[in-house]
Amino acid sequence: MNSGLDTTEFLTTKEVAELLRIKERKLYDLVSAQEIPCVKATGKLLFPKAELLHWIRTGEFLSESKSTARLNVLAGSHDPLLEWAIRESGCGLAMQFDGSLSGLDVFENHGAVATGLHVLNVNTNPTAWNTHAVQTRFATSNVVLVHWAMRQQGLIVPHGNPKQINSVANLPALKIATRQAGAGGMILFEHLLHTHGLDLAALNVSETCRTENDTIAAVASGKADAAPGLQALALQFGLGFVPTQQENFDLMVCRKAWFEPPFQTLIQFTNSSEFKKKAQQFEGYNTTALGTVVWNS
Repeated sequence: MNSGLDTTEFLTTKEVAELLRIKERKLYDLVSAQEIPCVKATGKLLFPKAELLHWIRTGEFLSESKSTARLNVLAGSHDPLLEWAIRESGCGLAMQFDGSLSGLDVFENHGAVATGLHVLNVNTNPTAWNTHAVQTRFATSNVVLVHWAMRQQGLIVPHGNPKQINSVANLPALKIATRQAGAGGMILFEHLLHTHGLDLAALNVSETCRTENDTIAAVASGKADAAPGLQALALQFGLGFVPTQQENFDLMVCRKAWFEPPFQTLIQFTNSSEFKKKAQQFEGYNTTALGTVVWNS
């Protein structure tokens, strides 16, 4: 690259190819796919330097980043350890927990910088989590999926398990609280019902809960004999628990937001002794792989 580029407003195809260290043919492919900022003038391709450098740094078009700035919100599924960490770290992220699939919609509409999910792949691999829900939908987005925790899911029941529940097969005729459609816990719960030859219509659903805490309240108050939920919360509130399946809870994060102060404050807090001590108190949680990259767009 010559020194004249320091003052020019537009770069040529050759100059951009040299800057990116790619062949011009590859650059034409990026232009054809509209994946790099450029304009066409007098039959030639020109690349606005300011927009190009912004794209190199962030992976976003400058015009798009201005008009579709993300809110400092963490959406998606409710995780009690994550909620505690956001609050205690003072990172400044707001919380909008309304289920795994709802969170993906919020994220796609730029309503959040990150979203939590625990979505079982019930169609092809009932032991795989989350990647199938994001890898096609967000393949061209500037995002990364990172691991938060492995959690023990199951059935929350009253203390002492008076109905002697040992699996979802025992649930018909009992009062059951469920999660809303699109919640990761509900996707797993319906899958477990199907493996026992049941469906939701066979149950007496007394209440639909929108958070993990709401399911705890439903069982503790006697409104439900059982509800799908987390071991950690059941034991924390002195309730019984019947394990069903371990799951992966992951966070999909905008790469640009990952390096901004709010999210970095949260991630740094997870390395603190205070966080590690709290995580150990959550029965059924394993956070040893927290921060591991699960998938890159």
